[in-house]
Amino acid sequence: MQCPKCQAECEEEAAFCHKCGANLQEDAPAQEPAAGGRPTPHESFRHQVGHTDHDEEEQEEQIWHGAYSSKAMVGQWMAAALLTVLAVVVGVMTGAVVIAVGAAVLVWAILIGWYAYRRYSVHYTLTTQRLIHESGILWRTIDRIELIDIDDVTFKQGPVERAFRVGTIIVISGDKTSPELSLPGIDDVRAVADKIDDARRKERRRRGLHMITQGA
Repeated sequence: MQCPKCQAECEEEAAFCHKCGANLQEDAPAQEPAAGGRPTPHESFRHQVGHTDHDEEEQEEQIWHGAYSSKAMVGQWMAAALLTVLAVVVGVMTGAVVIAVGAAVLVWAILIGWYAYRRYSVHYTLTTQRLIHESGILWRTIDRIELIDIDDVTFKQGPVERAFRVGTIIVISGDKTSPELSLPGIDDVRAVADKIDDARRKERRRRGLHMITQGA
C-alpha cells in the first residue's frame, strides 16, 4: 500500500505512514468481513459496546412491594386481648366496670394507632436494580440502595413470628446513608429475603462484578 501524500510504501495494516505520518485509514473504504471469516478487532469492539449499551438501557422492573404486616403484632394483639379480659373481670369484681372498659378501649386504641402508623408510614420496593425504602407520612424520606452495593441479606424471627412466617430482614450494604437497613414486619420473610439476595446476585452478574474474596 502506498501513502497518498508521499507515495512511500507502507504495510497493508498500517494506520499511519512511517515516513510522513499521514493517516492511511482516513480515505480507506470500510472493509466488509469475509463470509464465514473471523471479525476484525474493531468489529469485535463495536459488538461488545453494543451489548454494553443494551445492558445499560435495560428496563427497571418491580419484583416485590411490601409494608409492615399485621402478623408482626400478633403477640401484642394476644396480650391486649388478655388484658381486656382481666380488666373486665377485675372491673366486675370491684364494681368499676366503666373504668375497666375505658382502660381496655384505651389500650386497643393505642395498639391500633401504632399498627396503622407502622403500616402506612413505611413501604419497601424491590426492583431489578434497587431496594427502595420509603418512610414517613407527612414528611416522606426515600432511601435507594443499589443492589450491587448490598453485601449481605439476613432475617430474624421470634417464636411467635416463626409460627406466622413473619420477621425482620436486615440488609448490610456499602451505602453510606444506610449501611444497615432493618425491614421489620415482613410477611413471608424467608421468601422475600431470598428474592432480595437473588436480585442482588443477578444484578452483580449483569454488571460483570465478580464477588471474589482475595487474601491479603
